[in-house]
Amino acid sequence: MNAAISQSRAPETAAAYGGMMDAIGGVATAVLAVIGLAGWRPELLAGVATIVFGAALLIQGGSLLSEYSTIVTPAALQTASDATGGDGLAAIFPVGIAGIVLGILALVGVASYELTSISVIAFGTALLLSAQSVRRLYRTQAELRRASIGAYSVREFLAGEMAAGSAGIQFVAGLASVVLGIIAVVMVATASNQVLTLVALLVVGLTNIISGSALSGLVLSFMRPESEVTRR
Repeated sequence: MNAAISQSRAPETAAAYGGMMDAIGGVATAVLAVIGLAGWRPELLAGVATIVFGAALLIQGGSLLSEYSTIVTPAALQTASDATGGDGLAAIFPVGIAGIVLGILALVGVASYELTSISVIAFGTALLLSAQSVRRLYRTQAELRRASIGAYSVREFLAGEMAAGSAGIQFVAGLASVVLGIIAVVMVATASNQVLTLVALLVVGLTNIISGSALSGLVLSFMRPESEVTRR
């Protein structure tokens, strides 16, 4: 008996674009941090970069959840449940919202040094907790793909390598951001505080470029046809 399984590209395309937007948010955060480190209005740019990175985190979380929404088997659903609840993916959304709020408050002059320093600690923690999210998504999609059609392409192998590499980089960058943020909080109201905060924003911004690119590569590598995966 033949059974045709139709898959829509819409969720996957949205996730791929989300990964690209996540990477663009990382680029914007890094550029703002570099300009601030160069000495042009660092306090203002730290607040703007905090808002931008908070928005990038929200996009990243939405993109991952969009891709998880294509998982349809009970075993894969259990893996998705573990990913969203167990490895910190759920932490991305409140941290992203908090980053935007704290960045806005910093821009209007409410404890700018303290709030941006606290934000990078929160960003680093979110990156630490969600470091395995893209890799876990890859493994889930790979298992689902092999169960349905038994194929494993070169681009899927490359996507797996990207996911594994981004997980390690994201973990180290998250740890570095937490450490820099804590030191910045201790050194509040000094020139070094803003420098450390901007360096932390530069680190997390560069990390988002990598993780966003890995997510886009992952989604595109598993992009299914508009119609049909036929199984006997």
